[in-house]
Amino acid sequence: MRAMTRVYWRLLGAGFRRQSTYRLAALGGLVANTTFGLLKVAVLFATVRAAGGDVAGYDLGRMSTYIWLSQALLGSINLSGRTDIAERIKDGQVAVDFLRPLDVQAAEVTTAVGGALFALIPRGIPMLAIGGFVGMALPASPAAYPLSALSLLLGIVISVAAAYLVGVAGFWLVETRGPQICYMVVSGFLAGLFVPIQLFPRWLELTAQATPFPSMMMYPIDILAGRVGPAGALTLLAVQLAWLAAVGGLGQALTRAGRRHLEVQGG
Repeated sequence: MRAMTRVYWRLLGAGFRRQSTYRLAALGGLVANTTFGLLKVAVLFATVRAAGGDVAGYDLGRMSTYIWLSQALLGSINLSGRTDIAERIKDGQVAVDFLRPLDVQAAEVTTAVGGALFALIPRGIPMLAIGGFVGMALPASPAAYPLSALSLLLGIVISVAAAYLVGVAGFWLVETRGPQICYMVVSGFLAGLFVPIQLFPRWLELTAQATPFPSMMMYPIDILAGRVGPAGALTLLAVQLAWLAAVGGLGQALTRAGRRHLEVQGG
């Protein structure tokens, strides 16, 4: 068990180091995130003011927190559905993965989480600095900070594990670009990337909450923005853990089924 833990820790570090090599890409992502953050400020602040200073529990401070946190997490939360496993299935390299004494899903998710954690440094921290400069609402309870950190970590893992499901569809589809594009469109909208899901019509908000997507982005933001107290934060964490178990279990089932179905093209 100790040796296996060391292996996954090294995979986490490998993902972190690999992502750190793309420094210019991180800078480009920071510029894009800042630009779209300012656009969201203009649109959503106008929405709050038009509603009399509060809309669905968001005043200007909480809306600012939502905007800059969502932009800060954009580089770490996988809402695109792109994964390495999809390409390895397509070219047959996944057969080598199955020969290794590691769980394929766990190794893929751990490496991707390492890269996501690095993205918090060049893209997440500057976004929070900008938000702090222009003004963000923060929770009154000190317990909200460790709870939000745990919620953020769970959100990253859930997003990576859900994207893994898109990738393993390649065992049956071979080419997964179609499902990946559909996933990217749906996940960003339902995760609360563009507007908080509380601004949705009630039926659409309930639809979003019936999916794992709010657990990736919306719930960590709600905890750190102080929209929920410690009891509410624990409830959201429980929901995140439930979705992590569901998504992870489905990934295990699909991986085992895909291993039996795998046919390496040309060999």
